[in-house]
Amino acid sequence: MIKASWHIRKTQVLPLQAPLIQPFCTALGSHDTLDNLLFVLTLADGTKGYGEAAVATHITGETIPVTRRNLQAAGHWLVGQDVRDALTISRALHERWGDNPAMIAAVEMALFDALTRQFGCPLWKLFGPRCRKLQTDITIVIADLAQTQDAVRRFYRQGFRQFKVKIGRDFDPDVARVAAMRKLAPKAVIYLDANQGFSVATMLEFLKELKRFKIRPALLEQPVPRADLEGLKKISRSTSIPVCADESVRSLKDVVAVIRAKAASVISVKLMKSGLVEAAAIARVAQAAGLKLMISGMMESPLAMTASAHLAVGLGYFSYIDLDTPFFIRGNAAGHRYLSSRGVYDLSAVRRGIGIIPDSFRESGYPGIRN
Repeated sequence: MIKASWHIRKTQVLPLQAPLIQPFCTALGSHDTLDNLLFVLTLADGTKGYGEAAVATHITGETIPVTRRNLQAAGHWLVGQDVRDALTISRALHERWGDNPAMIAAVEMALFDALTRQFGCPLWKLFGPRCRKLQTDITIVIADLAQTQDAVRRFYRQGFRQFKVKIGRDFDPDVARVAAMRKLAPKAVIYLDANQGFSVATMLEFLKELKRFKIRPALLEQPVPRADLEGLKKISRSTSIPVCADESVRSLKDVVAVIRAKAASVISVKLMKSGLVEAAAIARVAQAAGLKLMISGMMESPLAMTASAHLAVGLGYFSYIDLDTPFFIRGNAAGHRYLSSRGVYDLSAVRRGIGIIPDSFRESGYPGIRN
């Protein structure tokens, strides 16, 4: 009976959808709604594990229909398998569906959620011995100047003091938006994220323009196209501001290439780019090479965001926390049990698994939070 409780009895793939407070616009594209997939696996004793696939077609090329089909196929294949074989299962997922990392992330999330529920421990304990709080930044998306000012005022009043400003689409309006942000939040830390939207020359000119306003960003994230490691390296050599590789790193192979090229000093880790297991490996390799780390995500619900928080909490060496998308989902301004309204993740109350149980998804398609 004890042995059987570790085996997967059934799986489900369900829609995970919700309206946003505003379009989440970047240089690469826009999310008008949260439109993800929920993967649920049930063990023989009824224990469930939950995973989320956040498909960002404009970033990875993945699509919802293909991801749904792959999740369904993986679900059929998983029935009868033992969740204690999660690492072996992970290798098989990468071999068969390596071009669909969001799907791999959802399955691995559900596997390790169920596994740690059975172990009776929170997910973060798989990665490290100590629980610590995380303070997320908040994103200021690409919008007109008035909308940008409204967002800065709202989030500043809410308690945020680290702002990631999306740029890379229109040079002059981007400068105006960053300058307005600095005026409204003079003591806030500013990160700039161009999402591959600039060339080397444009990024350096942008920094020069910001100097006129006495603005010095604390981080430059992915200013040039993902394959342009030489461009990343040139920017890194041209400024003392840390440069972060995001879209340039989707795998262990990618992070090794960035390290060898000395292209960046920070790596952005996302479950949706590589899955949970490889994300942890990427983080460990980057940290061992002396690089700093950011934990981030796509447009994700509290389920995937909290799973990412577990990874960062357990490993303990993430310098930049960018797990803010729950605040862009309508009705989530107050956060939830493990996320305060000012963006502090505190997982000390999680007893088993990820700690997020999606409920009412049959009616609303969105995971409410049930403690």
